[in-house]
Amino acid sequence: MKKARLLLVALLMMSLLLAGCGNKEEKATQGGKEDGKKPLKVALILPGKIDDVSWNQAMYEGVKALEKEYAGKIEVTYTEQVYEVSNIEPTLRDFASQGYDLIIGHGFQFMEPIIKVAQEYPETKFALGTGFKTLPNTCVYDVKLEDGGYLMGTLAGLMTKTNKIGVVGGADVAEIYRGHEAFKHAAKQVNPDIQIQELYTGDWRDAAKAKEGAISMYDAGADVIWHSGDGIGLGVVDAGKEKNKTVLGNVADQNVLAPNNVLSGIAYNWTPVVKEMVDDILNNNFTNRDKKFYWLTAANGGVTVAPFHGLDSTVPAEVKAKLEEVKKGLANNTVEMPKFEK
Repeated sequence: MKKARLLLVALLMMSLLLAGCGNKEEKATQGGKEDGKKPLKVALILPGKIDDVSWNQAMYEGVKALEKEYAGKIEVTYTEQVYEVSNIEPTLRDFASQGYDLIIGHGFQFMEPIIKVAQEYPETKFALGTGFKTLPNTCVYDVKLEDGGYLMGTLAGLMTKTNKIGVVGGADVAEIYRGHEAFKHAAKQVNPDIQIQELYTGDWRDAAKAKEGAISMYDAGADVIWHSGDGIGLGVVDAGKEKNKTVLGNVADQNVLAPNNVLSGIAYNWTPVVKEMVDDILNNNFTNRDKKFYWLTAANGGVTVAPFHGLDSTVPAEVKAKLEEVKKGLANNTVEMPKFEK
């Protein structure tokens, strides 16, 4: 009887052990951290603040949205206000030395430092926010700002009452140039009588110079101004608020900054681009791309039009219809647009 009882206990213990093993195997098939794979470590380096309602906030929100969607697959760390080139290189090197798998430098000024540091850490992947130089372990992500410029040019050309509009940009680099040229082209397509003023401040953060330039445009008769992003955009919004004129924003929905003046704008959703990039790394396809450029477009949902909010009633139905037509055309690649090469 004692032997039988001992045998029964042994059988029970064995069944419990087997059940435990079965549970572990089941969990291992579900992915995430429990399958033994470490999450991809992503470092995001921003030249500005995550609450700037512009370039930095849009990217921060895009990356964090993907982190939530890919829970267990990626982990994101970020640092803010790394703007000067002299500070960028040590920050890149610091993250690389800590074993981060993907390091994102969110701005054109990151290009030379990334190219330098990437050679020192060939196993680390680096992503450059706008630029043109690449190495086997680096890529460039950029926005088809001509999509956004065309949409805003259409809206400005139809909404102006004075037939005078303006556009203000920071540095005169390729993507900003493409956006401005598309803005001007689209405005002329819907309003042949349009007169357009343009300003490049030469700096991404000089809000005071941008505001001064926008006020000058308003004083010269412009009643709608679009800006092409970053800190200078805040100066343009301030000018519109001060002069009680219409502003079209960029990068993020900026209506919150001046609800009576920011009619709409372009909002960037960076998630599709970061997702494509991360998927390539997870699938060991990052270094196999012929050209390592990832593009934010109207077609992939990355370039969107901000809502009209409380100003919706001021936009005629025919203007809304035309804007929808252009959005669909850009998404379907049926809008005829010249090549804007700088």
